[in-house]
Amino acid sequence: MKKSNLFTVIALAIVTLFCTNATAQEFKDLDKSPMDVASYPVDYRDANKLMKISYSRPQLKERTLAKLAPNGEVWRTGANEAAELTLYTDMMLGDTMVEAGTYTFYTIPGEDEWTAIISNDLNVWGSYFYKEENDVARITVPVTMADESLEAFSIAMSQAENGIDMHLGWDKVRVTVPFTKK
Repeated sequence: MKKSNLFTVIALAIVTLFCTNATAQEFKDLDKSPMDVASYPVDYRDANKLMKISYSRPQLKERTLAKLAPNGEVWRTGANEAAELTLYTDMMLGDTMVEAGTYTFYTIPGEDEWTAIISNDLNVWGSYFYKEENDVARITVPVTMADESLEAFSIAMSQAENGIDMHLGWDKVRVTVPFTKK
């Protein structure tokens, strides 16, 4: 190889090395409360969803549920950003009709019952800026206790007699929020 060609190859290698490092992305570690989605129908390949909720899944990590989601206080229903509920069709929450659209889903935990809240708030971090005047619908539902404890906060959906049940579970607490078809 000629000297000039060798010099060119070395120069290109050095330039490539510096350009690669200059444009390299820094990716953060996995979130301690990873984001998840629950939807209905549950089959993720079914494009005809009726509803979907995006939320982060905090872990107990030897902490109490009462410390992470205090009774009587509005809770973001997960961690990080407040849970975001999308209805693809009009649904009823209790006696209130909720139009298809995207909303924030808050809860108020309690020992015997929880209040589920659908709010017009969007793109909010936590529940720090919750405004009751933005509520679209509320319903109070009973708490049941399970034998098994869930380390990570979880949401699942199932078909109900006249709609969809959204199941919330964490530690041994279980709450079912009924949505009915309009």
